[in-house]
Amino acid sequence: MARMPRFLISHQPTTYHVISRTALDGFPLGEQEKSLLLKTIQNLSSIYFCQVLGFCIMGNHFHLLVTMLPEDQISDEEVQKRYATKYGDEFTLMPGQIPFYRQKWTSLSEYVKEIKQNFTRMYNKKRGRRGTFWAERFKSLIVEKGETLINCLAYIDLNPIRAGLVERPEEYRWSSLGCRFRTGRNDTFLSWNLGLEEYNVKDRKERLCLYRDFVYARGGVDLGKGKTLEAKSLPEGVERFIQRTRFFTESGIIGSREFVRQGFELFRDIIQPKRQRQPHKIQGLDQIYSLKRLS
Repeated sequence: MARMPRFLISHQPTTYHVISRTALDGFPLGEQEKSLLLKTIQNLSSIYFCQVLGFCIMGNHFHLLVTMLPEDQISDEEVQKRYATKYGDEFTLMPGQIPFYRQKWTSLSEYVKEIKQNFTRMYNKKRGRRGTFWAERFKSLIVEKGETLINCLAYIDLNPIRAGLVERPEEYRWSSLGCRFRTGRNDTFLSWNLGLEEYNVKDRKERLCLYRDFVYARGGVDLGKGKTLEAKSLPEGVERFIQRTRFFTESGIIGSREFVRQGFELFRDIIQPKRQRQPHKIQGLDQIYSLKRLS
């Protein structure tokens, strides 16, 4: 059975939550491997026309929250500049080559494929092995900006808490929240567009503290003791958020009712529904809807 084409929007900036798992048993991504994968993502994010909003690298999978920019927003000069960044100033693109690289470097599929291929080559060389490292093709879903985006970002940054790896999410080195706290104002890798107007204060330190408080509230992290709360003692909103996390990986499209409805119409030919499909309200996440009906 042929697999369904990926939901991709090429005419406007679009944010995707990307998830990819390893094909190997256990947790092959140790500390060195996580750092190598992060470096690979950082390097390619300076070449591709994208804005990385969040990430988390776990022992057997990784998450990326990334906005891909459309081709028509990228000038010839910007393509030349990225080409020089990748290959050196001594190399120049011929005019006829520019459309190829503009299309490649605005493609989500090319971006993630190159991350995974580059990491696999380095991992295999280091381990003296051959073969694939990653499992089936990566998952991706379209995320609406605003309330949905900030909740999805919190879900990503709370992965180490759910796995019991750290007591506070910013203590985890291979996540966007941990990265923001380590690099502070000097960070040039992650976008500071965190989705909501109240997070757009000019001072990055203040913006980061606001976002951290949001993550703590969503994850039920005790600010005073720095420990996660037992599930039975979590406030109802926190427990519901934890129970609804599957929607941030399986929804196809997630956002407001109108955003999901428009997405359904845009991808109607791919979905080929037998009847009109309505957005499904996600209980416990106010005014957030899913394209797919999930339990």
